[in-house]
Amino acid sequence: MPDIITSDGQIKTDDWTVIPRPAEGEVLVLPKGRALIPADLWLANKEHYADKERVGVWLESHDEPEILADSVDELAIIAVNFPKFTDGRGYSSARLLRERFGYKNELRAVGDVLLDQLQFMKRCGFDSYALRADKDIKLAAHCLSFFSQAYQAATDTEEPLFRRRAQ
Repeated sequence: MPDIITSDGQIKTDDWTVIPRPAEGEVLVLPKGRALIPADLWLANKEHYADKERVGVWLESHDEPEILADSVDELAIIAVNFPKFTDGRGYSSARLLRERFGYKNELRAVGDVLLDQLQFMKRCGFDSYALRADKDIKLAAHCLSFFSQAYQAATDTEEPLFRRRAQ
């Protein structure tokens, strides 16, 4: 199994498998372990996928996080897919899930996740990261804390730097 890194710099074995969307006419088959399935399929069949410890969801970059607004408390993990490192819609999805919908559990970045994105993803609310396979996960902890201070408010800092310094 591949590894993930958490926002506090711990490298862990990833025990969640991202299940791709089945082709038209195919049935979604879950593996024996833990599975992340497309959010819309989970919503359409919630009663079938009710095992919170075994089934989580993933959002595609074009999926609106609002689809999960009434269900965030039912999910142990939500992953957001970054299909290309240049696609920043996942950052907005993370902030919305945390700030508007109050999601408190694990929020994971998957897909084309690069080292130089990690601190920005952390500031938006992600707390675990499945790096692209060709990236060295041992460098990731340094990348999560590359900057000592951030100017802007975000999910990890409620006040901008100028207000924090004035106190």
